[in-house]
Amino acid sequence: MLRDRLREAGLGARVSVDSAGTGAWHLGDPADRRALDVLQRHGYDGSAHRARQFRAEWFASTDLVLAMDRDHLAHLHALAPDAAARASIQLFRAYDVDALTGGDLDVPDPYFDDHASFERVLSMVESAAAGIVGTLRNELTVAEAEGGEPGRG
Repeated sequence: MLRDRLREAGLGARVSVDSAGTGAWHLGDPADRRALDVLQRHGYDGSAHRARQFRAEWFASTDLVLAMDRDHLAHLHALAPDAAARASIQLFRAYDVDALTGGDLDVPDPYFDDHASFERVLSMVESAAAGIVGTLRNELTVAEAEGGEPGRG
């Protein structure tokens, strides 16, 4: 979904997006059928998604790591090899102005809930994605004006 938003904003060739979890659950499996249904209903194609586990060595080639909740954030901080890697980790909803105002930055896991929960989570993710796209566009514009590229990798 974020990849689609970045492509729509003309940033698809400049920003690489990947997905991985913090645990080894469902490794290699496709996304939950309910998630795929909700994504498809909203015009996204999640059919190629396969569950993977984030690896500490990925920090070396990653500028921004987005955690869906505080537990994931803590797990990623524990994996981070240094302060620069820890600084690259942010909560996904930290880019959603409404979430910042409301104070709850966790994206709830809808896995054990009903179909409507998947709809609510997609809405949260779409709101935050708009902020992420805006932030990345601004950072790339500033870096371009300064004659360089932002980030480490």
